[in-house]
Amino acid sequence: MSFPPLTDIQRLSLLEPPAGPVDVVLDTDTYNEIDDQFAVAYAMLAGDRLNLRAICAAPFHNQRSDGPGDGMVRSYDEILRVLERLGPHGRPPDGFVYRGSTAFLSAADAPVDSEAARRLVELAMAPREGPLYVLAIGAITNVASAILLEPQIIERIVVVWLGGHAPDSPHTIEFNLRQDLHASRLIFDCGVPFVWIPCRNVAEHLRTTDPEMAAYVKGRGPVGDYLYEIYHDYCRQTPGFSKVIWDISTVAWVIRPDWVPTVIDHSPILTDQVTWSVDRARPLIRVAVGCNRDAVFGDLFQRLEATA
Repeated sequence: MSFPPLTDIQRLSLLEPPAGPVDVVLDTDTYNEIDDQFAVAYAMLAGDRLNLRAICAAPFHNQRSDGPGDGMVRSYDEILRVLERLGPHGRPPDGFVYRGSTAFLSAADAPVDSEAARRLVELAMAPREGPLYVLAIGAITNVASAILLEPQIIERIVVVWLGGHAPDSPHTIEFNLRQDLHASRLIFDCGVPFVWIPCRNVAEHLRTTDPEMAAYVKGRGPVGDYLYEIYHDYCRQTPGFSKVIWDISTVAWVIRPDWVPTVIDHSPILTDQVTWSVDRARPLIRVAVGCNRDAVFGDLFQRLEATA
């Protein structure tokens, strides 16, 4: 499979941090656990910084689903539950939430067609100033499928993905990345402008606690009560316990890129052993190296306050 050959200058131009409101698609395995729900609410409440054009349900398979297709359907239903609880902040137009892939890629060049992948292609190819930002917070299947269906979109999108562990980690066996290794490898290989947010020691900084949730999320409208309820029910109520809300990292980068600082580096090679290998001839990407935990949660809490 061949992809449009972006030059380093073209790629770096597209990877310039956004300075104003931008068009965004959110691709989310929302029912996988509890952090995607926070990201959906955060993106919906950040209309001053992003224009959310669609939310796509991604597949997942763990103890909360019977398989990737069932996980996608459960995620689709969960997106609708979060939007309903957002009230006037979550009443999108028809054709806003899309069902994604029912399976993971079976081969590197075998897209899984879905309404989500087709909508992503349609939005990417539509006229606009600047790129379409695709915030992916689950298995990258829908996004990889869209690229395989229409490779030309890599000239018109920036993928911001939470997945895998940092390049210096001994392995990268992480939930979002390992579920669909064909799709994960494609995102690192195809040359799409890419902002990569690793999990371990990067997004992992975005921890919160039950007392903080009770103080700043509970009582902030129906959506705040729902987010607190799923957090409280999911987490262990033991002294010192905190929970990572990984997925808000992607939304935070679009809102304020300095809250999720990045460096320019070469795309690593994802090996068959699910480790990283280095090749300095590979395409340039942005790699997140940290998260300003206090700034990100402070912004999210203030936006939830406005819904109360």
